[in-house]
Amino acid sequence: AHRSKVPANWIRKQTLRNAERYVTPELKQLEEEINEAEVKVLELEQRIYSELVDWLVGSAVSEIRKCAEVLAELDVLSSFAQKAVDCEWTLPVIVERAVIDVKGGRHPVLEEVMGPEKKFVPNDVRLDKERNQVLIITGPNMAGKSVYLRQTALIVLLAQVGAPVPAREAKIGVMDRIFSRVGASDNIAMGESTFMVEMSETASILNNLSERSLVLLDEIGRGTSTYDGLAIAWALVEYLHDHVYRPLVLFATHYHEVTELGYKLPRCRNLTTSIEEVDGSLVFLYRVVEGVSKKSFGIEVAGMAGIPKVVVDRARHILKTLEKKGKPEVKVSVSKPVYMTLFQLGDGNTKEVLEELRKIDIETMRPVEALLKIAEWKQKLEKGG
Repeated sequence: AHRSKVPANWIRKQTLRNAERYVTPELKQLEEEINEAEVKVLELEQRIYSELVDWLVGSAVSEIRKCAEVLAELDVLSSFAQKAVDCEWTLPVIVERAVIDVKGGRHPVLEEVMGPEKKFVPNDVRLDKERNQVLIITGPNMAGKSVYLRQTALIVLLAQVGAPVPAREAKIGVMDRIFSRVGASDNIAMGESTFMVEMSETASILNNLSERSLVLLDEIGRGTSTYDGLAIAWALVEYLHDHVYRPLVLFATHYHEVTELGYKLPRCRNLTTSIEEVDGSLVFLYRVVEGVSKKSFGIEVAGMAGIPKVVVDRARHILKTLEKKGKPEVKVSVSKPVYMTLFQLGDGNTKEVLEELRKIDIETMRPVEALLKIAEWKQKLEKGG
């Protein structure tokens, strides 16, 4: 509508439905300058960056790297100092011989997670090549065996890097390797079971021992049959104890038979995590003391985990049977009494069948053999009327 008022020096640029768009020579020149400036800015930025890189490579890179290293070291040392003040860590005494003597040791990560409202229970640990080379640790699940192993490894590691350690007092020798077989995992993609992975890692430990090695083994042999696992655990303790390098070993296990080695091998000791039974319930004290756990308390822990009481009670009954070297009877649920009047008969054939039935081992009998035996009994009973 106002096209007639457009100055003569405006240049029409675009026609729209209800409007005309114009540009002036000054605007066109400004646009060109802005576009050229963007190109110049990019060129200038690239040139300055290239000059900076050339300068760094030529003269300053070594100084910057040294500065970064110093700042990183200060960062680490200040963190150590802060932990020592805030969490009562102490500087360990480093000695030449392979020894670990910790008083009031704690797990640095677990203590942090628990917070000040839950007091972490400290424990001592003494390992040396003369009398305490192998420590066998028994006790129930959740009583602190694995924590004891892990905190020992972390304290030794912190001491090797020159840091304070979470303990009241510590004397630690120079160690060159920390081996651990803790936890359970498998490698399904490679066709390796949990037990296979465990054995492979254990083999790697045994083949790479040194005179200054700390070895942590937790529940070795649990992934196979009881007797196989016990045999492996027993042989491992003997091998590590008698090894020419005498590595320092913490060996946690539920195979209480292995604790016999603590009394027979001269440099082997037995430790246990202390607990108390109060009104049939377990109270974990998280203290590691000398001695042997009486049992694993697995059934009690199962009850604490929420397993139904009927299952826990049945498990206790089965355990008592097994401890008497017997086999638990199969429990049959019935809605009313079952009267076995057949075996109350007094003739000789019936008594003979009953005696054979009592002696049969059904676990080793094949189905065909069972059918033949039943047919034989039927004939005997029919003869007896």
